[in-house]
Amino acid sequence: MRSAPPRFNMRTCVAVIIILLLATGVRFHQLGAQSLWNDEGNSYVQAIRSFGDIADHAGRDIHPPGYYWALAAWRLPIGQTEFALRALSAFAGVLTVAFVFALGKRLRGQIAAIAAAMFVALNTFSIFYAQETRMYSLLALWAVASMWALTGFVYYRSHRWALALALCNLAGLWTQYVYPLVMVAQGVMIVGWLLSHWRGADRQSVITLLRLYLLANGISIVLYLPWLPTALRQVTTWPNTGEPIALADAADVLLAWFTYGNTTQVTTFSTTAYLPAIMLLAAGLFIWPRHQASPSSLPRWWRTLLPIVWLVSMVGVFLALELFRFANLKLLLPAQAAFALWMGIGFGGLWSAYRDETRRWAGRIIALIAAIWLTVHLVAGLSPLYKDPRLQRADYRGIVSQITSHLQPGDAIILDAPNQEEVFRYYYAADAPVFPLPRGLGGDDAATETDVRNIIAEFDRAWAVLWGEDERDPNRVVETTFNEATFEVSSQWFGDVRLVRYVMPVALEDRVDSQTRFGDAIILQSYALNHADAAPGDVLQIQLDWMTEAPLDTRYKVFVQLLDEDGFLVAQRDREPGSGLALTTTWQPGTTVTDRHGLLLPETLPPGTYQLIVGLYDIDNPAERLPVNEDNFLPLATITIP
Repeated sequence: MRSAPPRFNMRTCVAVIIILLLATGVRFHQLGAQSLWNDEGNSYVQAIRSFGDIADHAGRDIHPPGYYWALAAWRLPIGQTEFALRALSAFAGVLTVAFVFALGKRLRGQIAAIAAAMFVALNTFSIFYAQETRMYSLLALWAVASMWALTGFVYYRSHRWALALALCNLAGLWTQYVYPLVMVAQGVMIVGWLLSHWRGADRQSVITLLRLYLLANGISIVLYLPWLPTALRQVTTWPNTGEPIALADAADVLLAWFTYGNTTQVTTFSTTAYLPAIMLLAAGLFIWPRHQASPSSLPRWWRTLLPIVWLVSMVGVFLALELFRFANLKLLLPAQAAFALWMGIGFGGLWSAYRDETRRWAGRIIALIAAIWLTVHLVAGLSPLYKDPRLQRADYRGIVSQITSHLQPGDAIILDAPNQEEVFRYYYAADAPVFPLPRGLGGDDAATETDVRNIIAEFDRAWAVLWGEDERDPNRVVETTFNEATFEVSSQWFGDVRLVRYVMPVALEDRVDSQTRFGDAIILQSYALNHADAAPGDVLQIQLDWMTEAPLDTRYKVFVQLLDEDGFLVAQRDREPGSGLALTTTWQPGTTVTDRHGLLLPETLPPGTYQLIVGLYDIDNPAERLPVNEDNFLPLATITIP
């Protein structure tokens, strides 16, 4: 007779409610505070398309259309604010915690389940992707739900549980291409169960389970077959990005992210912070509960190995195929749930494995110390998740606000790379034309340069939003062409996206043959600028022609400053030569380096006479300016503001 699953007691119910409230709080906290970033913009645009168009566009992407279909349906009643769009992932994250508890309860009882759920609820790796309008939180949900359905299927061996398993796996397949690794782990566990029961008395029951399992997977695969050719094409042809994480570092990265989360990138923990996790993993492998499972229950070895096989299946394939890269770690989010379950099993083993009262209390004390230690460090990782700039998403909301607040007739906007257009237009509603460059995927540098020069000829000013150039504009054609033909006015980072403002060139006046020495080797050969009829809000265009007499091993920044009659600074522009593309350490002796600067005059600049100066300083020590004549700067011109 099959044993009945243990019922909840009041303390377990209270603990589960608290954990789910915590999981909800940390996932919905500041959910709409940050701007959508590039990939989230892609999700939004997909969600506003028809289901057919979603599939068509997903066929050219590295993600199947399942998540986008779900987001499209979610958006209709919930809305399309940042909060609303991300709420689907946040809700999936909370459900994942609930399913981790349900699965942990089946594997090792309520105590282990509570611990495992807590280890997922407060893990910043899980929280981070539960706050993103992408499919990774949903991937983790379907993985955990399918493992829960698998245990129910093996335990009850019914058509109902076979159907639940089939539907979970089907949803996972349509959500992300990495999901088959979860099914591989399921297959390994089913084979292990079949082999262990094949010589038993109830062979017919084994055959029935095998048939139902094949039926469940057949349903999932048959309903996924229409997309299978597309999936195979995209998976086998899509390029990898980023360098693989060295095998020697893989264990450290996995232990950090799976134990505490991605905030370990910016929060330094001592080695001892990971000892409780290692101890719980060891306990989960070697300490078994004292209560023996009945013959019809799930075998205790099977319950112990399920999260381990699940974890090893996913991580092992990533390592074997050199997919273990920081850009791909989000695909291992289901493995974090397996890791938490493994630790939870260890906690449950320490809590209830011993009959002797002294050993039992010793085990419980050790388990509590480990859990408290881990929880304290998990909580410590929450603040950086919400506040540390290194973990913030690119601020396209701020980029668009900056552009529109300074937009003038004759301005153009360039998006380099063009796949920023989706998220940019989520926020942008002004009239200035937007040019996604380079066009197409071929990377035709000549065509890109022609496009940029046509923009320079047609418009007075340009804003360039620079992101992802390594992939879409690897030779920096857009930026290089602007730097050669225009004057950079400002450059500002918004996360990992840079907003650069350019002004188109005018005829320069007062070209001066300077031949002024800066330090021992650098010579300013000549300079030219436009300053006739200068007015507040205008841009001074300054061209500097540099040369070095000897190779330089120090990077220097150029500063251009405007000083009032009392010597006070009123405008400044600091930049490495060539807008950062002609570093002084790359200068060849005897070769002229043309360096252009645009200095924006403040709109509140009062009438008067001002002095324009230029100089160089060590990028690592701004106080170390290169000497010029008997000073540390060179006066270029007197600017009169009427």
